[in-house]
This record gives sequence, structure tokens and C-alpha cells, in this order.
Amino acid sequence: MYDYHHLHHVKEQSRSKRTLWFTLILTAFFTIVEIIGGLLSNSLALLSDSMHMISDVIALGLSMVAIYLATKQPNARFTFGYLRFEIIASFLNGLALAIIAVGIFIEGIRRFITPEPIDFKLMLIIASIGLIVNLVLTLVLKHSMEEEENLNVQSALWHFIGDLLSSVGVIISAIIIYFTSIAWVDPLISMVIGGIIFAGGGRIIKESYLILMESVPGKFNLDEIREAIAQVEGVEDVHEMHLWAISSDHYSLTAHVFIDEKIQPFCIILAINETLKEKYGIEHSTIQMEHANIHPHGEYGKEFLRTREEEREHE
Repeated sequence: MYDYHHLHHVKEQSRSKRTLWFTLILTAFFTIVEIIGGLLSNSLALLSDSMHMISDVIALGLSMVAIYLATKQPNARFTFGYLRFEIIASFLNGLALAIIAVGIFIEGIRRFITPEPIDFKLMLIIASIGLIVNLVLTLVLKHSMEEEENLNVQSALWHFIGDLLSSVGVIISAIIIYFTSIAWVDPLISMVIGGIIFAGGGRIIKESYLILMESVPGKFNLDEIREAIAQVEGVEDVHEMHLWAISSDHYSLTAHVFIDEKIQPFCIILAINETLKEKYGIEHSTIQMEHANIHPHGEYGKEFLRTREEEREHE
């Protein structure tokens, strides 16, 4: 039996789970419709949008796996549970988007060089249906995000915002082709869609990469937190401080502190933990109490002791 009571290492996300199942089934169905429509109409813009939809299906599938893994309890091997898979899934989703976008650019260039005939009526019908589907899914995901924070749902939301814009682009492309017979509008719109997809993928890759690299989450200011800990009575110095995210809303902090030996260490730890929880919402922290004369810190410790002695002489 393992006790990890300070931080909930599991996520029970019933709302996100229902939302993603609904989104996955509807997306998979329309993806098939759009692929068939794109092939029959010979529209690259429509096919590029369907490739984006395929990436959505893969992304949603990975998100579902992440949500189910997040419910598993931590164990002796995975002491943080399986929450980090949410971030791995998001990274893979973003990478898939970027690769698909590059493929769309390459095909778009080929179509510029060698234009092909397009069935604009079928293209317009499929794109209009896609617009309605993507609008519904975007609203569903947005509503889910308001109830439960989840990076995978957020990633899916950005996917469908891109899909929504893609559907609008395909419709505009079909209308322009109908009135002007300019065939290169189709690959042009497809490359614009590719740009949207690449930008969304890059954003997701960056956010998940920063978490995987255990960088300080953007919502926190490390210097500000360091100063808040230093203000706790009995704390004389804060160093070796690390703050990172396990998943999108699970944070951990560790720090070493030199303390005043005249004050009870347990009181200092309690005060630091309360400060972190109340001011910053950080509930999982590990604070190591140290004395500069006992714990070796090289030049840093010597400099601290010299500074403290000088301050005491001036009092």
C-alpha cells in the first residue's frame, strides 16, 4: 500500500470522458464522409481538411487513452501515477499536426504547377456539412473546458477551431472557383489551411514540450515564490528550488532553506506549506531544512554565513 496523500495522482474526468467519446465518434464518421467527398470532387482543400480530421481522430484516441490511464493509481514504479501520459499524448498530437501540414504544403505546390479539375458542387456540400459539424464540436469542447481543465481537451479544442476555419476556407474556395473558374484557388486555400494546422501543432508541441522538460509553468513567477518563502518567519535563505508540472494542473515544488535554529523547524515547514497553498495553489511541496554550518554548500554556504555574521554585527 502506497500513500501519496499530498497530491491527487489520479484524475476522474467524467465530463471530459463523455465529451471526448461524443467528439471522437462524430469526428470519425465525418472524416470518412469528407475523404470520400474529397476524392470524388478532386478537391485538395477538402482532402487537406480531411487529413486534419484524421489527425483529430488520432488525437482524440490518444486523449481517451490518457484519460483512462489517469484514473490508475500510482505504484512502486510509477509514483506519480500515469498523469504524464496526457502530456505525451498532446506532444504526439502536435507532432502529427505539423507533419500533416508539411504534406499539405508539398501537395499544394504540386497542384499549383499541375492544376486539376474540381467538382465544386460536391466540394461545397461536404464543406458546408463540415462547417456545421465543426461548429457543434467546438462549442461542446469549449463547454467541457469550462467545467474541467485538461490539456488534451484544450488540444482538441484548438484542432476543431482549426477545422472550423478550414471548412470556411473550403467554402470560400468553392465559391471563388464557381464564379471565376480559377483552379489554383483550391491549392492556395489548402496551403492556408496547412498554415493554420502547423501553427496549432506548433503551439501544442511547445506547451507539452515545456511540461516534459519540467520547466516552471508559465502561470508562476519563481522569484516571487522564492521571496514569499523567504518572508516566512525562521527562513534565512531559499535555494535549490524547483517547480514543475506533472500534468496540466498538477504542480510540485521542492526547495532547500537555511533556517534560524532558534525556531521550531516543524512550524517553519507548516508556515511554508500554508503560504504555497493559499497564495499559489501549490499543494505538493517538499521542503528540506538545512543549517549552513552542518550541510556543506561550498562557496554559497560560506558567503551566506559571512553575510549573516555581518548583519548580526550591525544589529
